[in-house]
Amino acid sequence: MSGGVDSSVAAILLKEQGYNVIGLFMRNWDSTINNDFLGNPNLNNNICPQEEDYNDAKKVSEKLGIPLYRVDFVKEYWDFVFTYFLDELKKGRTPNPDVMCNKYIKFDLFLQKAKELNADYIATGHYARLVDGKLLKAVDLGKDQSYFLAYVEKKQFKNVLFPLGEYKKSEVRNIAQKYDLITANKKDSTGICFIGERNFTQFLENYLPNIPGNIVNIDTNEVVGKHIGLMYYTIGQRRGLNLSGNRERGFVVKKDLENNILYIALGDENKYLYSDSAIIEDFNFLTNSKPSKCTCKFRYRQPDVETEVKYLENNCLQLNYVKTKAVTPGQFCVLYDNDICLGGGIIKEIIK
Repeated sequence: MSGGVDSSVAAILLKEQGYNVIGLFMRNWDSTINNDFLGNPNLNNNICPQEEDYNDAKKVSEKLGIPLYRVDFVKEYWDFVFTYFLDELKKGRTPNPDVMCNKYIKFDLFLQKAKELNADYIATGHYARLVDGKLLKAVDLGKDQSYFLAYVEKKQFKNVLFPLGEYKKSEVRNIAQKYDLITANKKDSTGICFIGERNFTQFLENYLPNIPGNIVNIDTNEVVGKHIGLMYYTIGQRRGLNLSGNRERGFVVKKDLENNILYIALGDENKYLYSDSAIIEDFNFLTNSKPSKCTCKFRYRQPDVETEVKYLENNCLQLNYVKTKAVTPGQFCVLYDNDICLGGGIIKEIIK
């Protein structure tokens, strides 16, 4: 029970199906210790957003007549998710902490805690389906979250329920309104979970030192501006570059960590941002099927991309795909056979 509308309605649907439902609220981040929410004008009365979520979860649980337990995974979240996030940024890569949270927290530690509470199943508000042991996309493709679940080990999906997999988001909202839940019209959480409404740059300054450097035009080798730290930029980014002079809009094409240079281009996107081949490492296989042709996603909201797959050693893959924009090392790549999620891995290298 996260304090959002999705987990609230998941509990309702399970009760309607006859399950004996208990709730579990996970506290994964301690904003009071990190002091990283104080003074934010987007937050009400400087109350930690996680505490607001817990209060909402309590109200929903009381209304539905289910017990609510609370558990702290703050240390584990730091060790397995936040440390990974910082390490990837230091390498100049683009991390996805929500994927790691699912792997190490929600479908590992949460599962262990549920067993301690004598639960037979765990359920979440994810939009995804499990059919005959296979992970499938949700019916509501606009909300499908199988991308974020692809790095969870197959064995961890045993005795897992996704009650919302067959529902559209609009139907979920309607059910919450029917039950007059406090979460019925609550805004969906977006962005990185532990940053929330906070300014990304200000947040990171608490943990990684800013090392400003030059922005260089990759075609002319001319210095065209100053960056505030390579970790704050991603491949393809256009906004917030603050280029000097009256220049056409540029976009990030490369990071040089050794020399602390951010390279941008001003012209042809096709030349610098598009690729058609990549190496994927640490691939997590969710099925025994290894098709030579399937589709993939390099980002959550991205449409499926047709690809050919070459299976390499040590759970690595080489993908040859339809030309695609801004495929970025560190991000996750997920493979699909129609609606079936075949698994996911980390983008190691782009081949042009």
